[in-house]
Amino acid sequence: MTKIILLALTLASYATGQPLEVAASITLTEGPTVDAAGNVYFTGNSRINKLSTDGTLSVFRDRTTANGLIFDDQWRLLACEGGEARVTRTDMKTGKIEVLTERYQGKRYRAPNDLTIDSKGRIYFTDRVDGYKGAPDPDRVDKPGIYRIDPDGKVTRILTSPDIQVPNGVSISPDDRTFYMVESNQAKGGARMLRAYDLQADGSVRNMRVFHNFYPGRSADGLAIDAQGNLYAAAGLNFLRGSSETLDTKCGIYVFSPKGRQLRFIPVPEDLLTNVAFGGPDMKTLYITAGKSLFRVKVDVAGTRR
Repeated sequence: MTKIILLALTLASYATGQPLEVAASITLTEGPTVDAAGNVYFTGNSRINKLSTDGTLSVFRDRTTANGLIFDDQWRLLACEGGEARVTRTDMKTGKIEVLTERYQGKRYRAPNDLTIDSKGRIYFTDRVDGYKGAPDPDRVDKPGIYRIDPDGKVTRILTSPDIQVPNGVSISPDDRTFYMVESNQAKGGARMLRAYDLQADGSVRNMRVFHNFYPGRSADGLAIDAQGNLYAAAGLNFLRGSSETLDTKCGIYVFSPKGRQLRFIPVPEDLLTNVAFGGPDMKTLYITAGKSLFRVKVDVAGTRR
């Protein structure tokens, strides 16, 4: 295990003036989430890593392609595992890994990417066709999708093409009324935006509207939401990466009100910015995965675990 030294940078947070700190460094960080004790779990190096509250970095689970992570209401760790094409749930007391879904209508998923939960315990996750790197496979679904897993295990696809293109991060408002999803199509003319929908009582969605358009810059990747319903989107680039994306979207965390007005911007110095989550004893610490680093910054409004 390695001790992590916090390196303060000369970047102020949007509200408190506290510095943005590097909490950990590792290759291609993703999917941060925080347990009840304040330990941070995040992916990278084909592992699920754990940063303890005392700053100790360890490997929680090795040899996994997990990307998005989140804890459910029983503090079980949910994970989208792209390479394994499945969504899993880990009992943190026993270490037992349960596969929640790995097929839809008999076909394997392509690359489950990110997930969120609502107050009824329903899990929503994205499956990205472009995230699958293998040869054409008739045994796999051929369209991008957003799926819902009900508490009884039933899986329903709630969105697919042509209504969506490249689904990425997802989140749900604290009142369960709005469903947010990221479009991150790097192709020229592709959708790079935040979509918002009315979330219905049965877990379906309707009334799509463009919440924010990042085009022609890089779209968002991961999302988090605070207790007031403000949305935090990890978006943008510091350097071009050979796609049609421009540098028009600065690299950082964009904070939007529930009505879509940009409230704040937290710059992040490292590419590739991927995801964001709340933690800390008061849920006012924002953890950000970008490049090889896990950053943290204090904020004024308490977050949610969605």
